[in-house]
Formats: sequence, structure tokens, C-alpha cells
Amino acid sequence: MWKIVVGFVVFAAIALFVIMKAGDQVDMSGEKHGVDAVHAPEPAAAPASGASQ
Repeated sequence: MWKIVVGFVVFAAIALFVIMKAGDQVDMSGEKHGVDAVHAPEPAAAPASGASQ
């Protein structure tokens, strides 16, 4: 029984540490779909130099 309590206290301490470090930057809203989703476009691949002719 005491192991469960110790595990909970450790988990709570880690959670509070992460929340304190991240501040207001934590997004707890879950998955985003549609307009709310933020997708950065992938950079275009550089053309291969010295192509055989």
C-alpha cells in the first residue's frame, strides 16, 4: 500500500515540476484537426548537384 502512495507522490512531483517549468506554454487540448491544427510545411529537398548527363 505504501508503494502506491510513494508512486503517486513521485508522479505528482514530476507533474508539478513540468507544469512549473512550461508555464502557460502547455497545450492540454488534445489532438487538433481542421483549422486549429498547426502544420509547418516540409522544406523542399535541394536538387542533386552534378547530375549525370
